[in-house]
Amino acid sequence: MLKKLALAGVVSLMGTTAWSACAFENTVEVKSLSAGFEAWKAVTDAMAECGNVQAELDQEFRTKQPAAFEANPSLYHIGGVSNGTVTPLLNSGTIRPLDDLVAKYGGHLQPNQLIKIDGKVMAVAMMVNTQHLMYREDILSDLDIAVPTTWDEVYAAADKIKAAGVVDYPLGATMKSGWNLAQEFVNMYPGFGGALFNDDNTAAVNNDAGVKALETMKAGMPYMDPEVLVSDSTYVQQQFQQGKIAMANLWASRGGAMDDEAESTVVGKVKMAAAPLAMEGGAPATTLWWDGIVIAKNITDEEADAAFRVAMEGMDEEMVKANNDAAIWLVKGFQPGPLSEGAIATATASPAAPAYPSTSRMGLMHTVLGNEIPAFLTGDRDAAATLVAIEEAYTTSAKEAGVLK
Repeated sequence: MLKKLALAGVVSLMGTTAWSACAFENTVEVKSLSAGFEAWKAVTDAMAECGNVQAELDQEFRTKQPAAFEANPSLYHIGGVSNGTVTPLLNSGTIRPLDDLVAKYGGHLQPNQLIKIDGKVMAVAMMVNTQHLMYREDILSDLDIAVPTTWDEVYAAADKIKAAGVVDYPLGATMKSGWNLAQEFVNMYPGFGGALFNDDNTAAVNNDAGVKALETMKAGMPYMDPEVLVSDSTYVQQQFQQGKIAMANLWASRGGAMDDEAESTVVGKVKMAAAPLAMEGGAPATTLWWDGIVIAKNITDEEADAAFRVAMEGMDEEMVKANNDAAIWLVKGFQPGPLSEGAIATATASPAAPAYPSTSRMGLMHTVLGNEIPAFLTGDRDAAATLVAIEEAYTTSAKEAGVLK
């Protein structure tokens, strides 16, 4: 599904009409909570043009949303989510079906934006996202290094860059302990052909692919900032912007920031390529995502109506035309440019990178991975013991959650 979303977004045609600012004056207070990258800033700024909109952009949104939406009334009306963060809200029943609101205000939406669960529209996607290779074209060119296509080639390139001493660190990585570090494993492990679960929902990471994934992740650390275990997407973005690193497997949604003249010293120098392969003949070592909006259940119908209408104003053609390079938009009006090349190459690779699995068991596994992998990277535990610990911790969590008996 994610591959189809990406392809559909790439071929979106320019629309012929667009509103000037907001098409209506909003008189109902609307609050939103979402991630803090550039695409969300663009969308929430457009929403704010309608009036009475308070947008909270926070990279820790995923930990705040479940409790905030369980409150009655909900602390927020709009939630910015992805296929990786919507699951807790679905499981707790704190977001509402959107079919009636789509019928009322969503005539401009494309079919691939409608995220359906059990036949009901539960979210509206605005963009696709993936982690892919970003690199300093000038540095690779000066050192006569070909754009890496595999992780082995990434590390070989990093070795040459380190020897040349042209940046502080050849590599950046989103390896902050917890969610970010877990995502690095979720990217790498399928790249080695691994499946995270068995058919009976038990964990399936204690194998050769699991060892290779851990060892490949650790192999990059000599080329990274020693503080990499506190490095998230914003950290890596700023490393690029400040000229401190030469390569990173970073979210496509961060690409536009590289050419932001107000804060980047490397405008025009950072290019995009497909996510590196973990092994020859495999899929890119990454996962495919969508980002979009949900509407809280524990609010009045009047508030839901206003919130959805405001959200649609934030996700219209005018916003996309003004922020084309901030994302790989699924909204009409998107024109693929150089900053989208890496995401497109990743999404259209064969074999394809998998979509991030939005399931209860994946939420449990993701948490366990983020808790257990740091001990391996710091040398406190070897790969084999780490994989055993992951499976044991997952089993305990899954039984408590009713995923396993």
